[in-house]
Amino acid sequence: MSESHAAPVSEPPALSYREINRDIVATLAPGGKIYWMSVLTLFGIFNIAMLAWMYQIFVGLGVAGITHPNGWGVYIITFVFWVGIAHSGTLISAVLFLFRARWRMPVYRTAEAMTVFAVMTAGLFPLIHVGRVWKAYWLMPYPNQRYLWPNFKSPLMWDVLAVSTYFTISFLFFYFGLIPDIAAARDRSTGLRRKIYNVLCFGWTGRGTHWQHYRKAYLIFAGIATPLVVSVHSVVSWDFAMSIIPGWHTTIFPPYFVAGAIHSGLAMVITLLIPLRRVFNVKHIIRVAHLEALALVTIATGLVVGYAYGIEFFIAAYSGNVYEQTIFTDPTWGRPFGPYWWSFWIMAICNCVFPLLFLWRRVRTSIAWLFIISILINVGMWFERFVIIITSLSTDYIPYNWGYYVPSWVEITILIGSFAWFFLLFLLFAKHLPSISMTEIKELVPAPSSKETRR
Repeated sequence: MSESHAAPVSEPPALSYREINRDIVATLAPGGKIYWMSVLTLFGIFNIAMLAWMYQIFVGLGVAGITHPNGWGVYIITFVFWVGIAHSGTLISAVLFLFRARWRMPVYRTAEAMTVFAVMTAGLFPLIHVGRVWKAYWLMPYPNQRYLWPNFKSPLMWDVLAVSTYFTISFLFFYFGLIPDIAAARDRSTGLRRKIYNVLCFGWTGRGTHWQHYRKAYLIFAGIATPLVVSVHSVVSWDFAMSIIPGWHTTIFPPYFVAGAIHSGLAMVITLLIPLRRVFNVKHIIRVAHLEALALVTIATGLVVGYAYGIEFFIAAYSGNVYEQTIFTDPTWGRPFGPYWWSFWIMAICNCVFPLLFLWRRVRTSIAWLFIISILINVGMWFERFVIIITSLSTDYIPYNWGYYVPSWVEITILIGSFAWFFLLFLLFAKHLPSISMTEIKELVPAPSSKETRR
């Protein structure tokens, strides 16, 4: 059977419980030459970015391209981007779990790991952006001799609370779902690795009471995590919507940001799954049909994002506000025609046009097309944040105050380093913890006979 004509999602893999454990635990075998070369390459890129950040710390924030009136640049753009990437993991793992979508089972562990690592990456950028990172502890609300307390009326403070809450719940949800699979890996390990797995799985033995409490707790975590999909990125959107800057002060931002976050996250899940299933030889578990299901959801989110883009122009034209109209519809300074026209069209084409290619089954079942389009969507989603932040700050109320933003080599280096950091974390995870859920894959196959071993 060719990959382009794979079995439907509802058809379970023809595997026994023993074979599922064997094939997924096999992904934890010591990495080969290519794996460790990839790890070292990503680690080297990340270290170069760290050196660029140290240079910025010692010389000052002036080495970045951030100048008046653009007080926000690549750092805040990338912060919003990574927070958005994290959202699709919660959608696939929690929301689809509550709706009992069976096609999520082979792919949700990757999505959950992506969520945790994306939030860890996003959390670095506010620290980088403030410049004096050694004073970041001032954000913490604790009694101190300076009588200094964070301003809880500030949307930036809401970010700290929302993102930290989201990370806590996402990590607990992710780790809790790993416990039975870590126990299965423990039973097939020896030496130090077996001891480490035994500690990580909290002595799981698979007794009936363990499964009973596990199912109840997992359902509770899913219920808690689901509202965070909407709330967290809505809070991030309020960083913009609560201001009076033209192009930001609009009520469409919360649903617009949430839809865009899920859109970019789905694309990143596809980007991660395609090499994962090939390198670890799990094509029979993560099938093309599962990637096709992700592509179909991506079509829907792409349409919502495209609708939000159109509504922005409608609101500006209908409002009669000359400042809003300058940002969107002015033939000289508007987003489609002004100094940053190139970023607008990259955003529009990558986010709205390319996902429509998934309407053709031949495209959405082609591994090459899935991989290419998923990358293009994430390029477009990064430029979406670029368009939102930079075009509005560059053309404020007073023409005398207008300016053109050009990222510096320091910002670009740190941006590239953030991707290296994210993929490095994912590579280490995939080789040391089960990247596919054995527990839920077994729900897709018939129960074993009395002669078969369940573990």
